[in-house]
Amino acid sequence: MKLAIVTAYPPSKVTLNEYGYHLVKHFRLQKEVTEIILITDKTKGKKDLNFNEKGCKITVKECWNFNDYTNLIKVNKVISGTKPDAVLFNLQFLKFGDKKIPAALGLMLPLLCKMKGIPTISLLHNIMEQVDLNNAGITSNKFLQKIYRCIGNLLTKFVLASDIVAVTIGKYQTILENKYQSRNVALIPHGSFETPSEPDYTLPAGPKKILAFGKFGTYKKVEILIEAVEMIRNRSKQDIEIVIAGTDSPNTPGYLNNVKKKYAHVKQLCFTGYVEEAKVATIFEESAVVVFPYTSTTGSSGVLHQAGSYGKAVVLPDLGDLGTLINEEGYKGEFFNSNSASSLADALENILVHDSYREYLAKANYRAANLLPMSKITKKYIEYFKVIQVAKSKGFTLDVPLVEKNIVF
Repeated sequence: MKLAIVTAYPPSKVTLNEYGYHLVKHFRLQKEVTEIILITDKTKGKKDLNFNEKGCKITVKECWNFNDYTNLIKVNKVISGTKPDAVLFNLQFLKFGDKKIPAALGLMLPLLCKMKGIPTISLLHNIMEQVDLNNAGITSNKFLQKIYRCIGNLLTKFVLASDIVAVTIGKYQTILENKYQSRNVALIPHGSFETPSEPDYTLPAGPKKILAFGKFGTYKKVEILIEAVEMIRNRSKQDIEIVIAGTDSPNTPGYLNNVKKKYAHVKQLCFTGYVEEAKVATIFEESAVVVFPYTSTTGSSGVLHQAGSYGKAVVLPDLGDLGTLINEEGYKGEFFNSNSASSLADALENILVHDSYREYLAKANYRAANLLPMSKITKKYIEYFKVIQVAKSKGFTLDVPLVEKNIVF
């Protein structure tokens, strides 16, 4: 199978680039895949293809840019020229731009592929029905929110034109099936990027590092974390370092620089900037706990799965998709009120003071992460592509619930 994967890809700063990296890393090891056509955004640096294991051939086609109005034409031209046997889109609603028109045009690509007769799966990391438009930095205007919802409904229908739309959370599947009467929505969990050997769970000498990892400024804000740690420092002798690993959200440029200025007086506060894939493991391994300073969520959390892979305790708000993942996939964490720095301080202190509790959470998360490695997730996509090919050859209409009853993945 010659598989085309349309995604942002490191060193890109566009959302989901890390997930795209791990899709490629694991698809290339599936025996059914003979070549990957990586259809990705243009970057100044070379694409990160330094994998340890040998795998299939990878052909890189850099052809699109964030907020480019011609992305639809450019990606479609590459797909026509490379003639893949199947196409996988790694999507969310602002994948191709944060401006309305380029974002919308990009999401029409699955429909074009379906019209070409190419087996097409779209992995949709979030759905408009579950996005808080205000907290996500899109708009706080109630009238504009209604317009965005209407546009979102239309774009969802474009994506649902795919042979299969994969979602990572069960309630997303239920919403799409009920609202759009869709029978082509499959639940394929996010998966864990890495499955390293089980750590020994002891912490390195020196300050206990509290890690926040991601793109910050919209619904991910680090002020609450900094203030919570200052509270702990004022009432205990805990030696703590705060590590803010990542960059600004595209919707809030300059956010982290402003935070640096505001909290310049705070000791042991580290901003790493963009973390290259090769350095991700070290960032997590050195941390004592991973914190999610979120006020809302917009899909399954890659950071939670990474924390689990490296055997880390987590502190998180019990809201939205984070709460769902805890219940569905077996992760465990200490919860806090997302609007209260004192609540976060209490949650952090419970873990920092009690090593046995920290290890309990860390071990539970490691077990949860290892239940769904990316090798299993990519295998499931391969099986769905096989089903699509059979359905097309026999002229059947694909019915995912019926397929899942008769096929054990």
